[in-house]
Amino acid sequence: MTTHESGPGTKAGARPADGAGFDPGAEFDRQLDRLLALGYPGLAGRTEADFTALVRPLRETVLALGPTMAAPSESRTPFLLVVDRTLAPVERTVPLTTLDGRAGAGVVDRHYPAGDIERFVPVEGLGLPRGPVHLLLDADRGEEFCGVVPKDAMATVAGRGRSPLTMEEGIAFVTLHPRALARNKCFSLGASRCGDRRVPALWISRGAPKLGWCWEGNPHSWLGMASAGGRAGPAS
Repeated sequence: MTTHESGPGTKAGARPADGAGFDPGAEFDRQLDRLLALGYPGLAGRTEADFTALVRPLRETVLALGPTMAAPSESRTPFLLVVDRTLAPVERTVPLTTLDGRAGAGVVDRHYPAGDIERFVPVEGLGLPRGPVHLLLDADRGEEFCGVVPKDAMATVAGRGRSPLTMEEGIAFVTLHPRALARNKCFSLGASRCGDRRVPALWISRGAPKLGWCWEGNPHSWLGMASAGGRAGPAS
């Protein structure tokens, strides 16, 4: 199953292929190895072999889309492996994140009271592929939206045929592409909401990632709006 969103003049879920020498298969393997090394199978209550078997079918999707993919940059990456909270709870995956070149473990902001994160669910119409793992395509940290009201940023993102990220997708971004989270270039995750005006976000606190939230009507000069060009499941 594959779902895509794309802007005018681009193939679904990807940018123009300007990444000479980029190997999507090798990047997939790197991301999977990273999840294994961080202990994701244990979080999911599975062996490494079982977890790998669950994720591995997405590799065929990556290879099929490979010719349309551009090489990663600091702010953007062609795809990310995303593990749903039903396998790996948010409260346990955030502490596995770090900043690029730093050792400090990520934290969940104290302004999420006990049980609050469970209330933040994917917004309607997001088109998430079925299953506990999926690919996020053409992920961008959205630094152009630093200083923009989050609600307005989300409207602009939607107008481009893109979508904001869920909590799990934002965590995958920092876990697998940690240089995306940088000083004054942090990002909101507008696709996980709980029915109020709060918008989840990832920023830097004491040298480590922090999962917090900000009001949808309050702009911050250091906080953009991450977005994606599409999502995909295993090749059919």
